[in-house]
Amino acid sequence: MILKLGKSKCKTLLSNNYIGHLAYIYKNRPFVIPITYYYDDSTNALLGYSGNGHKIDALRLNNGVSVEVAEIDSVNTWKSLVVQGTFREFEGCSAKINLHKFSEGVKEIIKKKEGKSLKYLSEFSSKIFKEGPPIVFKIDIEELTGRERK
Repeated sequence: MILKLGKSKCKTLLSNNYIGHLAYIYKNRPFVIPITYYYDDSTNALLGYSGNGHKIDALRLNNGVSVEVAEIDSVNTWKSLVVQGTFREFEGCSAKINLHKFSEGVKEIIKKKEGKSLKYLSEFSSKIFKEGPPIVFKIDIEELTGRERK
């Protein structure tokens, strides 16, 4: 049976994961890519970072996004949610603070889920920034809907 997830269960699903699929529009074409995120319950936003490129160019032009997160055990046992939100970049000290919050949050989730104690961002992210500092961003959550099958 497929059931609707309430807001509390949706937030739990977001909090217990760190990989999602970001959907955005660029030049009238849809794109979906995997991202690493951290759900910041205190601001009801997803935190992330990236280098300059296609995704950031697109999000600067059209900041409306969706993020899908799923836990799939089998064809008959799964949970999935969709975030509708708005992309916003951090600058200066805010970028540093939120990159740290992102890094610490993801490391804590990995420790809980996978039993791995990581010390550095580079241990779970392969991004290398040759051309300037990373772009730290948040996705303000405007709508959150989910389903589960059990």
